[in-house]
Amino acid sequence: MRRRDFLKSSASFSGAMLLGAGGRTFGQTPRTTRIGLQLYSVRNSLVKDHWGTLKEVARAGYHYVEAANHQARTDPGVGFGVKAPELKERLSDLGLSMVGCHINPLDIDIIPRALDYQVTLGNKQIGNDIEFYPYGDVDHVLQRCELFNKIGDLAKQRGMRFYYHNHFQEFQKFGNKFVYEIIAEKTDPSLVFFEMDTYWMYRGGQNPLDWMKRLKERVVLLHQKDFPATCPQPMNLYEGVIDRNKNIDLNLFMKNKHPLCFTEIGTGILPIQSIIDAANKLPRFEYMLLEQDLTQMSELDSIRTSKKAFTSKFHNVSF
Repeated sequence: MRRRDFLKSSASFSGAMLLGAGGRTFGQTPRTTRIGLQLYSVRNSLVKDHWGTLKEVARAGYHYVEAANHQARTDPGVGFGVKAPELKERLSDLGLSMVGCHINPLDIDIIPRALDYQVTLGNKQIGNDIEFYPYGDVDHVLQRCELFNKIGDLAKQRGMRFYYHNHFQEFQKFGNKFVYEIIAEKTDPSLVFFEMDTYWMYRGGQNPLDWMKRLKERVVLLHQKDFPATCPQPMNLYEGVIDRNKNIDLNLFMKNKHPLCFTEIGTGILPIQSIIDAANKLPRFEYMLLEQDLTQMSELDSIRTSKKAFTSKFHNVSF
């Protein structure tokens, strides 16, 4: 998808009406999108000083945060090595609410304790951080779908839910279907929901507005990044950067994750207002979480810049 094509298609979709459960029409009265922060954006700062960093996140004007626990085998919480009651108290003191948490590794044996930690914390949902699928191996995709359903069931037993978080590799086709499509079809809609990362959808040659329409009742969260006007790579990574017909693994992913292909959210060229408008029509949508994978600024200056850009540029949003 070329830049001019995605801008045109996104703009044409933004005025469309979406139907919610029971045929109810959404869109006559715009809702307000609650904007939060994925704490991966300040991951290095958190390692140095997690309490001080959370204080700066709150000072920047954020109230809703999503954690990224990449140490879930040894830490059932959010990667800080802190017990849930203490973290709950600290977050409350700062005016912060945990509205989601990525769990890695996503192994069934550690999920119950991870869920129990989040229950104590007051968070109602968890998700995966990143998945890779050996090229053409549909059986592997189906096995992961079974796992997602099992995790979703464990979450549901606790009054919680599980959501699937994408990158660009889900938009390879295995046979005649995208991996993302297979996941949507082979997971139980009552157990597996979706956190759409709009940036990575564009980088996989997709229009997230179309996927919102297809999966409307299952979309509960969005990740929002931004793409700079000048970038050494095309927006669609499958246009000359990565071969969509070959295996994509973590090494290839990281090799092609170019630092100059990210900019502070609201300062680039993605049609964010159209994304906000479409999300506000989804029946179960809750939060748009800003995420800065890489930046040329300090992490804290970066999230401040994104907050300022959002406040000044976009409407029907609140922090």
